[in-house]
Formats: sequence, C-alpha cells, structure tokens
Amino acid sequence: MRAIYIIYLAFISFTNAQFCYQDIHTGCTFPNEQIQNCHARYSAVEHVVPDLQSYIMHHLHHSFQYLLMSTNFATYESNREGFAKLFRKFSDSTWDDAIDLIKYINKRGGNMDFNTPVPAEHDHGLNKNFNMFELESLSIALDMYKSLASKAHRIHSDVTRRREEYHDAETLSYMENKFVHKHADRIRELAGYSNDLSNMLLKGENPHLSLFLFDEYLHKQV
Repeated sequence: MRAIYIIYLAFISFTNAQFCYQDIHTGCTFPNEQIQNCHARYSAVEHVVPDLQSYIMHHLHHSFQYLLMSTNFATYESNREGFAKLFRKFSDSTWDDAIDLIKYINKRGGNMDFNTPVPAEHDHGLNKNFNMFELESLSIALDMYKSLASKAHRIHSDVTRRREEYHDAETLSYMENKFVHKHADRIRELAGYSNDLSNMLLKGENPHLSLFLFDEYLHKQV
C-alpha cells in the first residue's frame, strides 16, 4: 500500500510540473488557455537574474563615471589627451559589457529592470564635475574595476553550488569567459599605470615633464 501511495505522489508531481508540451496540449484542447511555460528559463536563472540586473546597473554607473573622468582631462586647461582616451575606452568597454549582460538575461528568458538600484560603493569624495589629478584618477579607476571584479567573483561563487538553489552552470561559464579573465588583465594594467606614474613623479626631477611624457605614452598605447 505504501509503494502505491509513493507512485501516486510521483505521478501527481509529474503531471503538475511545468512543461511547454503540457501547455501546448492544453492550448489545443482549450483555445483560451495561455501558454506560460514555453520560455527560455531553466536551471537557477530565476535566482541569478536579480544579481545580474544589479551588475548591469553597476556597469552603467561606472560607464558614466569614466565618461566624466574623460571629459575632465579633455578640457583646454587639462589637455591630457592620453588620460581622456584611456577613460573614454573604459567608458565604452563597461557600456558594451552592460549591453552584453542585458542580451544574456534576454537569452535566458528574463528581462532587464532599469529601476534596479545602483549598488553602493566607496565614496572617494569627488566633486560633481569630477575634477581630479592624473595619479588620483588612475587609483580611482583601479578601485572601480576591483569593485566590478569582486561582484563578478561573488556571482561566480554563488552559481558554483555555494548556494544549492542558485547553481547555474551556464551563468558560471558566462561570467568566467566574459568578465573574470578580462578584469584580471584590466586591474593589472591599471595597477601598472599607477605605480609607473607614481615612481616617475617621486623620482623624476620635473613632475610636469613626467606627466606630459606619461600622457603621451597613454595616447599611443590605448
């Protein structure tokens, strides 16, 4: 009797499962029924999407910050074309990554919610027009990319069965290939720029000449 009861429960759970075929079959029998389960959502994507939406807002916020930083160095007074070009590149890159994340959410059957709050970050005390010195700007950019990298690592950690209901192999692969490796390269690049410029300013006899030469170097490298 117990075995029959278990089989009965298994049959009920199977018939109540959300399957596209079941919706199609019901829709053909009852034309007014809606097809609700023929979507691209599977695995733990329902749990992952909110974090990805927050990550998108993180990228968009950084993109505008980099754009303001670029504008600061592109003025007639500053005239640092290398720094302006570097931060414009970062602005475009983070913007493109945000677009790619939106496409990924859509591919997995979700939608982007642009009302998602922008994650709180460390306040560097910048004024609204983003006026800053050259070395200061590199240190801020480094902190910003470390912030993005830390969030990517947290999402990656969660989808690697750190939370059982959160496991999603496709998102794990996507985060590794799209963000984790690239962030490591970008952080190394910015750390190198920061240390090189710092050494030039501290050890050089003419700080203004050092800044000029470093800006010229950035303009050719970026």
